[in-house]
Amino acid sequence: MKQRIYDSRAQDVIDFAPREAGRVGLYVCGPTVQSAPHIGHLRSALVYDQMRRWFAASGHEVTLIRNVTDIDDKILEGARQPREDGTREEWWALAYRVEREFTAVYDALGVLPPTYEPRATANVAEMIALIERLIERGHAYPAADGSASVYFDTASWPAYGELTRQRREQMEDAADSEPVGKRDPRDFALWKAHREHEPLSASWPSPWGRGRPGWHIECSAMATRYLGEEFDIHGGGLDLRFPHHENELAQSAAAGHPFARHWIHNGLVNTGGQKMSKSLGNSLFAADLLRRARPIVLRYFLGSAHYRSVLEFSDTSLDEAAAAFERIEGFLARAAAFADALDDEAATALRAALAAGEPRAEALPAAFTAAMLDDFAIPQALAALHGAVRAGNTALDAGDAAEATARARETAAMLNVLGLHPADAVWAGGSTAGEDESAAAALGALVEQLAAERAEARAERDFARSDAIRDRLLAAGIALEDTPNGTRWSLT
Repeated sequence: MKQRIYDSRAQDVIDFAPREAGRVGLYVCGPTVQSAPHIGHLRSALVYDQMRRWFAASGHEVTLIRNVTDIDDKILEGARQPREDGTREEWWALAYRVEREFTAVYDALGVLPPTYEPRATANVAEMIALIERLIERGHAYPAADGSASVYFDTASWPAYGELTRQRREQMEDAADSEPVGKRDPRDFALWKAHREHEPLSASWPSPWGRGRPGWHIECSAMATRYLGEEFDIHGGGLDLRFPHHENELAQSAAAGHPFARHWIHNGLVNTGGQKMSKSLGNSLFAADLLRRARPIVLRYFLGSAHYRSVLEFSDTSLDEAAAAFERIEGFLARAAAFADALDDEAATALRAALAAGEPRAEALPAAFTAAMLDDFAIPQALAALHGAVRAGNTALDAGDAAEATARARETAAMLNVLGLHPADAVWAGGSTAGEDESAAAALGALVEQLAAERAEARAERDFARSDAIRDRLLAAGIALEDTPNGTRWSLT
């Protein structure tokens, strides 16, 4: 089977063949570090982390570039606002502080670091060179008002609008700069002249005068610098298709660069049935989410929907994700305990099957592989994962070591591909909101003690006492299940 992806430019699911066999070059638009990361940032980063892990598991060497926009109108505006103590933060200090917040939450969710993470401020020379090339080719012009601004001439590029299939005359005016000095209000800024109220440190010298790059030129320059003039995939959130990605494509192609062969866009996040936005006041910030759920559970939830679909968040979302993931953890724990009762050879095989580590493609069930090849169909991949867990529990109930080992191997392999194996070192020290590891251990000890008392009562045929213990636990949200290999418990 071939890898299939939905190409936003073609608006169709197509066969994916990397430009160079065995290698995938992927550029992802990273954050504009103006304020704290929210659930939308987490979802987008996780989507491309899943893709990257799958490409690696299926035998590709992946180069993933995720940029940081650390100079922008919103960053400068944020730096102008006084803090609680009345002082103001330098724009570059604000950008760096927020960038570290993003890195911390990416790390907490097990998102692998990109191959390289370029900052816009470190690539200004490349942006100036690209703008000069566009002027030379007749696709950009200095502002008519004599300022240092430079604009892309959208009328000079007949293919403008091809990514989003819009006609130029139907497009809204570019909102990234004032219309003063433009030939057409739809022309967008490549270089923004320094303004008196902005700090001088937020500008650079250029052939047109001091200023700073426009947002769109940043990604074109950085993608080309680190992946070449042509690369495999450009990714980002659905909200970036227009104008950001449309403008990236136009200016890169106008400069003579083939640029991205394919475009991928992940869906957005709804909260309470509404699109998440600052204006609605319904933003879900990463720090709050990480206080409400274990990082591994949050990763499971954020990665559970198809990447192109809208991710719906409700008050019960994290509880449902926790319950689903506990079923996976329960099987792994049962299998590990079952291994203790086996002979050395069988126990060694089962423990090896359960291990975290590099994804082993040969251990993946066909249904999981087919799902990932089909445009990264994560819901179907998770269905295969839970199917293996159910089959594994059935094998454990029957005392079938060979079958349990086979299902454990599949489960661990799928978890490794998805970055969700609980034994992975990245999750060491993780805790639930309001519940640390010692609390979990104490709960387990109490339940095991009561389960032992119930077993003793049943052995003495004191069924009234046995039922009373079971009912007390059930009232507390703990269910007992009797199996041929002993009593299991789980949180309901």
